Amino acid sequence: MELIGRIRYFDFMESKALNIDFADLRTLRLVHEHLSFSEVAQILGVNQSAVSYTIEKLRRAFDDQLFFRQGGGVVATERCAVIATAAAGMLADLEQLAMPEAFDPAEAEHRFTIACNFYERQLILPLIMRKLRETAPNMRVDTINSISLGHLQLKRGEAELLIGPLKPEEAGFYCRNLATERYVCVMDPDNPLARKPLTLEDYLTAKHAVVLYGGGWRSGYLRALDRMGRSLDQVLSVPSPAGLNRVLAGTDLLSTVPNRIADTFGDGLHITDCPCPAPFDIDLVWTERTHRSPIHIWLRELISREVKAALG
Repeated sequence: MELIGRIRYFDFMESKALNIDFADLRTLRLVHEHLSFSEVAQILGVNQSAVSYTIEKLRRAFDDQLFFRQGGGVVATERCAVIATAAAGMLADLEQLAMPEAFDPAEAEHRFTIACNFYERQLILPLIMRKLRETAPNMRVDTINSISLGHLQLKRGEAELLIGPLKPEEAGFYCRNLATERYVCVMDPDNPLARKPLTLEDYLTAKHAVVLYGGGWRSGYLRALDRMGRSLDQVLSVPSPAGLNRVLAGTDLLSTVPNRIADTFGDGLHITDCPCPAPFDIDLVWTERTHRSPIHIWLRELISREVKAALG
């Protein structure tokens, strides 16, 4: 009787497991990552009730509460964390299996999502797209703003690649350096500060248009000033360097931007060395999910080769 009871138990567990599909596991992984049913509903483009239904289905299948409310938020159970980790691995394996072992770039069709910001869209994306249009015309690329959340976008599967000065410190990421950058100062040529080398004291007393970028990101030169206990006289803040050359023209304002971005402004502004150059790396980052995929390996090699040739 004990043996029959065990057989019936395993038959019951197998029948529950077979009711789970990969879409259910993806929902579980996303809820575990975001700890919000409403956010996951927005990501998946479904009603919140659909997310709740899926989690309830998984609760029955795994015989675990998975998530519970606490202090106005959602908390995962210990078993849920184990299941979500396993689900992430299975989803990555499935995506890997779906990729062809060999492919012809000229014929291959795929849509990539790259997380990046203004710098990469101005300087790196044009290099990528020119080469893709030449060698892989059926490829498609979507870009999303990464700001300072690029590593989370990779973990959530919202992007396949991250490009920028955002190398994650935690395990589970792969990284390749593309270029090194530094900050310079730009100003109207008639600005009195354009007539001499810019000292730190001149820099600190100048009137600044500061690019803040958003999302909690703080540029390296600002972090360097923070460590000195110094700050800028900020007259204007803008969310990106777009149009900054027109803003500075005819004013006494000074702005600090990456060197290669300053070069895109043309001859209308004076460029000088920044007293806080704060060098930083532009990196290409990805996860295990796409690490062994032939088509992603090919794309990473293309990006690295083109960027290093142009910016290296």
